[in-house]
Amino acid sequence: MKIIAHGIDLVDFGRIEQMLSRHGEHFLRRVFTARELADADAVKNRIEKLSGRFAAKEAVMKLVGTGWRDGIAWTDIEVVNNALGRPVVAISGRLKELADRDGIEQITLSITHTSQFAIASAVAFAAVQPAQP
Repeated sequence: MKIIAHGIDLVDFGRIEQMLSRHGEHFLRRVFTARELADADAVKNRIEKLSGRFAAKEAVMKLVGTGWRDGIAWTDIEVVNNALGRPVVAISGRLKELADRDGIEQITLSITHTSQFAIASAVAFAAVQPAQP
């Protein structure tokens, strides 16, 4: 496997709180999957969890390089934790089509928080093609 793209994003918790205040459930349903919302509701600091997931989605979009257009939805990216607590990303829909087109076979993700910010880093990998004789 070789690294073919990287994306990173930083989110201020206040930004997510502001979006919730302005748009409430509409914002949540537009950006997060049902599983992501359930995971956020199960932790003590919901804003921290939502901010981390938001940053992760932005980081994934940056590594694909298309932005939020061309039929891509926020929910085409789902970020959950595996059994060990490590964040993992699943992509679907139009975003999956574009990632497949670009040869992205795997995306790894890292998320961290401070008292006010969440940052996420996403790395895309592709299989190394054997050398042609």
